[in-house]
Amino acid sequence: MEFTASQIASFIDGKIIGDENALITGVSPIESGETGHLSFIAQERFSHYLENSKCSVIIVSENLLSKDTYAPTVIAVKDAYLSFQILMNLYQEMQGRKSGIEDGASIHETAVIGENVYIGTFTYVSEKAKIGEGTQIYPQVYIGKGVKVGKNCKIDSGARIYDYCIIGDNCVVHSNTVIGGDGFGFQPTPDGFKKIPQLGNVIIEDNVEIGSNCSIDRATIGSTVIGKGTKIDNLIQIAHNVKIGKNNVIAAQAGIAGSTTIGDWNQIGGQVGIVGHIKIGSQVKIQAQSGVNTHVNDKDTIYGSPAISYNDYLRSYVHFRNLPEIVKRINNLENNSKDKTNE
Repeated sequence: MEFTASQIASFIDGKIIGDENALITGVSPIESGETGHLSFIAQERFSHYLENSKCSVIIVSENLLSKDTYAPTVIAVKDAYLSFQILMNLYQEMQGRKSGIEDGASIHETAVIGENVYIGTFTYVSEKAKIGEGTQIYPQVYIGKGVKVGKNCKIDSGARIYDYCIIGDNCVVHSNTVIGGDGFGFQPTPDGFKKIPQLGNVIIEDNVEIGSNCSIDRATIGSTVIGKGTKIDNLIQIAHNVKIGKNNVIAAQAGIAGSTTIGDWNQIGGQVGIVGHIKIGSQVKIQAQSGVNTHVNDKDTIYGSPAISYNDYLRSYVHFRNLPEIVKRINNLENNSKDKTNE
C-alpha cells in the first residue's frame, strides 16, 4: 500500500512539517531507515535521527521538536508512540479478514458456527462447540467438545482448546498453546501417586491475548480464570484453579502454581515463580526471576527468591555483593580482639 504524508497525518491528527505529498511505501526502525519509509521518534535519545535518518516521513512527539524545518517530512503529534500504534492497528485492519471453511477442516454436525468465521484446513471442531461471529481459526487447531469461542477471536495454528473451555470476545491465542489440559493433581498412596480427575474448565474473559507454547490447566472442579484484558507472554504455565484478575501482564517463562489468586493491573516479570494457594493483590510489580512464596499486598514491588520488598532487596544486595570484604573485616576485628585479650 502507498500513503502520502498528508493521509497519514489525517489518521492521527498530526501537523505536517515539510512535504505533505511525500510518499510512503513501507515502515522501518528509526535506526535503519530507508527512503520511502515511515518511522517514529518518541524519546529524546532518538531525536538525533531527525538529522540523519533516511526515512522520508517521521512521526515525532511535538515536545522533541526544536526547529521549523527538517530533512525528512515530520508529522508532529502529542505522543508519537501511541500514534504509531494507531497506524499499525489501522494497517492490520486493512489487510482484511479471511472467511469460510477450507477443505480438510472437520466440523461436527452439532457445532454452531457464526457468520464470517474462518476455519483453516485440518482444524477439528468437536460436537456442541460454538464459534462466534468473525472469529479466525487457523489450520491444525483442535476445538474440544462443548467449547465456546466468542466473537472476533484469533486462534493460531496448532493451538488446542480442550472440552468445555470458554473463550470470550476479541481474544488471541497463539500457536501451540494448550488451554484446558489436566491440572497437576495426584494423591500420594502406598503404591505411588494416584491421578485426581480434573473435572473443571478454563474461562478466558474478553480481550485476553495468550502467547505461544503456554499451558493453562483446567480446574480440578470449578474454573481456572484469566480476567479481561490480561496479556500473557510465551512459555507460561498457569496451573489448575488459578484466578487471574483484569489487565495483568505476565512475561515469558513465568509459572503460577495451583489455586493462587492474582488481582488486577499487576506486572509479573519473566521467569517469576509463584507458589500455590496464596493471594497476590492488585497493582503489584514482581521483578524478573523472583520466587514468590507468601501473600503480597496491593501496590507492593518485590524482588528476589524468596521475594521481599524491592527496596529492601537492593539494600541487602549491596551488602551481599561486599560479603567477602565484610567477612574479612569481621575476622580482623576478632583477631585484634583476641590479641588484646592475650596481652
